[in-house]
Amino acid sequence: MEQHFDPSHVANLAETIAHELERPHTGDHLRPGARVALAVGSRGIVRLAEITRAVAEEVRRRGATPFVVPAMGSHGGATAEGQRQILAGYGVDEPAVGAPVHSSMDTVELGRLPDGTPVYFDRAASEADGIILINRIKPHTGFHGPIESGLVKMIAIGLGKHRGAGAMHHRGYPSFSRLLPEVARFSMSCMPILFGVAVVENAFGQIAHLEAVPAAHILAREPELLTLARERMGRLLVERLDLLIVDEIGKNISGIGMDPNITGRFEEPSVVGGVQIQKIVVLRLTPETHGNAYGIGMADVTTQDVLEGIDFAATYTNAATSAVLAAARVPVVAPTARDAVVLAYRTLTGVTPGQAKIVRIRNTSELHRIWMCEHLWEESSGRPDLRSLSSPQPLAV
Repeated sequence: MEQHFDPSHVANLAETIAHELERPHTGDHLRPGARVALAVGSRGIVRLAEITRAVAEEVRRRGATPFVVPAMGSHGGATAEGQRQILAGYGVDEPAVGAPVHSSMDTVELGRLPDGTPVYFDRAASEADGIILINRIKPHTGFHGPIESGLVKMIAIGLGKHRGAGAMHHRGYPSFSRLLPEVARFSMSCMPILFGVAVVENAFGQIAHLEAVPAAHILAREPELLTLARERMGRLLVERLDLLIVDEIGKNISGIGMDPNITGRFEEPSVVGGVQIQKIVVLRLTPETHGNAYGIGMADVTTQDVLEGIDFAATYTNAATSAVLAAARVPVVAPTARDAVVLAYRTLTGVTPGQAKIVRIRNTSELHRIWMCEHLWEESSGRPDLRSLSSPQPLAV
């Protein structure tokens, strides 16, 4: 089935970035001879290497010298080499973007908030003459608020490295709506953050919107961009499912492997959203997640291949930092993908045989084309937001 979403997107990326850096209080803050840190995270942002390269070129065009710093908290097993490898997996390395990658877990403590929360910051970035943030704006996987996942979170957690991420997560997700803006405001008051390049993606995995946001406007602008991100993101156009088959999960797709704003399976039980689903099956991990299976605990059944592909050190480091151990628990393991699907199907409750509502997706980032069971296919006949691309076929797993 094809789900209908708004397909509009940014066509010429380099031209758009060049135009955005002509806005007041963005590119005009770049000074000849300055060393500028480009903060790049671990999310699988579409065309990330291309964005980073275009920003680096604009920095050099103004006479400054760019370098890349990983801004991803404890990801990559909380090691400098692990974080370098994650960026390289996205094509972000010196040959591709024309700027060296300075990966280190060293931080400086900038100070403490009134409640005692320590504020940490990447040492290499702190020693730069300027800092540019590059990140996607999207709903968070563990809490809801005016500001969720984006530029502010990158300042507060991503650039805080392992120590900063741990300090924040130790306070718990319910405090994030308050703490993220406070930590970001504190960091911006003493660190040379120039502006952020904010990316909003659409349901087709394309860049729907790209904007350079001056540092002074980040806290006010990000809630508006989050609203736009919610409007443009993909979703399942059904209210309830009995079984969701997810072909792949990984950190490049979502912080929790599969976006709970789609699946309804949040790290924090008090957070609600997405579709109500009785059973979820996960068939594999993405190569880009490098064995980090954080979020696999949100599934009910998985496969032996997934189990054998888990890097438990990386997964448990992520879980310990986020303070949500349930997301790292291994669900019931079946020998094969077919066995996993059959097991989940046979354990559905309250469903008349042949009437189960089943959907299969590649991942929670690619939702414009999905597989839908024959029962739902018949129900959706005539809907303007759904279109059949084929007749029913046997499920192949």
